[in-house]
Amino acid sequence: MTIRVIIVDDQAMVRAGFAALLSAQADIDVVGEAPDGRRGVALARSAHPDVVLMDVRMPELDGLSAAREILDPPRGVVHRPKVLMLTTFDIDDYVYEALRAGASGFLLKDAPPADLIAAVRVVASGEALLAPSVTRRLIADFVQRRPAPRKDPALRLNGLTPRETEVLELIARGLSNQEIAGRLVVAEQTVKTHIGRVLAKLDLRDRAQAVIFAYEAGLVRPGDGG
Repeated sequence: MTIRVIIVDDQAMVRAGFAALLSAQADIDVVGEAPDGRRGVALARSAHPDVVLMDVRMPELDGLSAAREILDPPRGVVHRPKVLMLTTFDIDDYVYEALRAGASGFLLKDAPPADLIAAVRVVASGEALLAPSVTRRLIADFVQRRPAPRKDPALRLNGLTPRETEVLELIARGLSNQEIAGRLVVAEQTVKTHIGRVLAKLDLRDRAQAVIFAYEAGLVRPGDGG
């Protein structure tokens, strides 16, 4: 199955470079480009992509606002693609809010070409893209800005089993499914089952949303080991 991608970035060279790289892959088809968030939203509605590569800082409509419009469409708009945010810095002011809005993760613009290709495939498959190093920075950034855990998320944790809570904590620390399986000495498929139950019980979209929930519930704090 071919992955349909649109690229939303105000720099023409960036759009051209990403488009050339992705179009060279047999399983990826770049179906459109847009130079700003406003036209990016319109393109997402008309081209029905599987993945939107969205720059954070753009004129007309910034990437965060555009991502919100795409991920929370008006009534009657059924298609909801995955959104992968593109940022110049490890921690951008918008990253946390983008994940809360439902973005499936973010990628540094200077990442190696292979990482971009892999990121599109990962996000298209329904997984979230949160590298462990970036996750740790995001945790520290979150707690610094929001020192008091919110009560509602903490209360919702009561609906999880001890093992599901443990899995959620390991996700939030940036461990992959394989690493979690090794830590808990269980099969990787068992980890996937636990994650599925966690997402269902907490009514979360994906792994990225689970990480944000764990921050808000105070399950993970700065200084926690990975």
